[in-house]
Amino acid sequence: METLANLSGMSLSGFHSHFKKITSLSPLQYQKSLRLMEARRLIAQEGRGITETAYQVGYESPSQFSREYKRYFGHAPKREAGVK
Repeated sequence: METLANLSGMSLSGFHSHFKKITSLSPLQYQKSLRLMEARRLIAQEGRGITETAYQVGYESPSQFSREYKRYFGHAPKREAGVK
């Protein structure tokens, strides 16, 4: 975040505030949403496994990934994979 703030000519707190005003999300929330949307695409469109996808989008724990996925999309990632 510090690098992005510097590149935009803002302080870290100014960057964070401006980012949230524009996106309605903090930079970390935005990053998480991008990771989860990419995970959804990998599972649904490319048929990737849930564990593989969790690691590929940057999660260290598949169980943490599954919890955050469910919180974000309202259902478990296995639903995208067609697993009952």
